[in-house]
Parts: sequence; structure tokens; C-alpha cells
Amino acid sequence: MSAGAAGGRALDGAGVASWIRHAARLVSADAERLTRLDAAIGDGDHGLNLDRGLTAAVEAVEALPGGTPPGKVLIAAGRAIVSKTGGASGPLYGTALRRAGKALGTADTADAAALGDALAAALEGVRELGQAAEGDKTMVDALLPAVAGYEAALADGADLAACARAAADGAARGAEATVPLQARKGRASYLGPRSTGHMDPGASSTALVLRALADVTAEGGAAWSGSS
Repeated sequence: MSAGAAGGRALDGAGVASWIRHAARLVSADAERLTRLDAAIGDGDHGLNLDRGLTAAVEAVEALPGGTPPGKVLIAAGRAIVSKTGGASGPLYGTALRRAGKALGTADTADAAALGDALAAALEGVRELGQAAEGDKTMVDALLPAVAGYEAALADGADLAACARAAADGAARGAEATVPLQARKGRASYLGPRSTGHMDPGASSTALVLRALADVTAEGGAAWSGSS
């Protein structure tokens, strides 16, 4: 992934913790809608499960000592989600966060290029675990355009906050684009043509998580450390 000419600030461990907390708030506020989406084409528990998992993730990151690197924060959050989230969303989100964390390594901060690499690693982890491709009506349909949007913004010289906003916009568009699709993976695939006309719940929650990243990086202040 090309680093481009991106400037701006670098996200530290406290900033990543802020991202996890904000994602938890957004998912909790939208849990009923996510569960309704899942009830139409799945098990009907996505919102409740992910709400519980992100609550556990917040507890895990808040228990970490100050100065924990951003990669370690993401790994801790991913482990907590796997341990507390039922259904397919636990392993998928847990894998995404842990792969992102491993991509960041032990660096004290993550600049725009490093965070882009982490998001790309998250996407690859989800693809490998779920064996899903674009158009299968899964969270990949939101995560893939999110990564593409981030990379395009980075190549154009955008800073981290602008790259994150591009990722959030891409994820939102990707989630909307799942509505007319017929599911080819998971329980929704059993419905065949009846799975069309509904937004994929995993894609919708992915859009919320990327929106949380964009919100936090746009805030600046305590969520940031240093300059890239």
C-alpha cells in the first residue's frame, strides 16, 4: 500500500481506545435496528450480540495500562469480542481487530499509512475466515469499499482524519449496496431470492464501526498523539 503524501497526526493507544468506546456507543444505540435487519435474513441476534461484544471490548481496553500501543489495544479488543460475542460476528470482528492490531505491531503511534495497512489486514482476515467475496452480501461488502476509499484518499495526500472519513463513506455506500443482493454466505444464503431487499446486518454494523473511527479521528485533542 502506497503511503502517498499523507500528513496529519498519528493515532496512539488512547485514540484507538476512544474508537472502540465510540463504536460501542454507536452499536448500542442502533442495536435494535441491527437485530431487526438480522431477523429478516438471519438469526435475529446480531445487534444484541455485537453490543455485548463491544461492551466487553471497552472493558478490556480500559483495563490496559496507560501508554499501551495502538496495536495491542486492538488485539485486546478483538480477543474480548471473540469471548463474548455469539454467532458469526464474534469470530469475524475479533479476527478483523486482531489482524489490524498485528499489522500495527508495537509502534507507539499509527500514522495514516500504518492505519491503512491495518484496515487492509482486517479485510484480509475477514475474507479468509468467512470465505466471502464482494457481492456475497456480507460485511466484506462494506469493508472492501472502506479500505478502497481510505487508500484512494491516502494516495491523494489526505491526512488520517480525511482518510478515515473516506473509509466511513465507502462503508456506508457498501452497506446500502447490499440491499438488492442475494446472499451467498451464511444463514441468509438459505433464503435464496428472499434475501434480497434487505440490508446485510454485518455490513451495516461495519459501517457504524468505520463511522466511529472517522468521528474520533476528526475530534483530535486527547485522541491524538504526535505528528506523522
